[in-house]
Amino acid sequence: MTMRVLAIYRSATYSPGRHRNNDAAIMDATTARLAENGWAVERLGERDVEAGIIPDADLYLNMCQGSAASMHLLDLEERGACILNRPSTVLGCHRHRLVRTLDASGLPFPLTVMLPTTDAPMFETELPDGEFWVKRGDVHAQQATDVVRTSRDELASVLAGFGARGVKQVAVQAHVPGPVLKFYGVGDGSLFHAFREDGRPVDSDTVDLNVLRRLAFAAARVVGLNVFGGDAVVPSPTHPTLVDLNDWPSFAPVRQEAAAAIAQLAEASAMQRSIR
Repeated sequence: MTMRVLAIYRSATYSPGRHRNNDAAIMDATTARLAENGWAVERLGERDVEAGIIPDADLYLNMCQGSAASMHLLDLEERGACILNRPSTVLGCHRHRLVRTLDASGLPFPLTVMLPTTDAPMFETELPDGEFWVKRGDVHAQQATDVVRTSRDELASVLAGFGARGVKQVAVQAHVPGPVLKFYGVGDGSLFHAFREDGRPVDSDTVDLNVLRRLAFAAARVVGLNVFGGDAVVPSPTHPTLVDLNDWPSFAPVRQEAAAAIAQLAEASAMQRSIR
């Protein structure tokens, strides 16, 4: 019997600018791999899932990021469906939840305080010292102004700016000095790729890649992600600090390698589920 995979594409709301094409491209590449292996592929958008349109399948590839779609998928997860990434872990990546999880994990993570954007209590002792970053407190950045570097003196006006755009809560995160690195990973360890923020490759003078890899996979395990990406800052080569983690990034620099790795993990996961 032909196995069926339902590929759920991310809403453009959560894939701004060039990310829209890149996010679609990694899903296209992954489903192409599965189709080559005999899977029947059906495609839906996140808006379809929000409307409750969720056909039966043996495997669900989930790029949804919004709460509405994830809540619709939770029932499938609770009934034991094979979903990559599971909606509970996607919801766990919403920043107000992610901050709590990473704070409690013991992993290197900067001091981060959640604040409402209106009537924010200015507890001076709770705010990070020096400069810090203000990030929207729900989903990940949808536009450049969703992540702002600022100081205590400017915080009130920054909060007002977020509030004016309808963002109700923000994360105020201590600034960590050092080069910013981005990384991608697949949960079974078959792929890990790190690079500088400007796209240049990472060398051993910048970071111990084994240490960064361990940090990235440890964070993904804590949250429960199988297809993930994130950002780290490196104050010293052996002490990278995680500053963000996200579900199913674009993998643009390593798209074909990532598609092969994700498809392999998806097939293995579906097979394990069918044996149970």
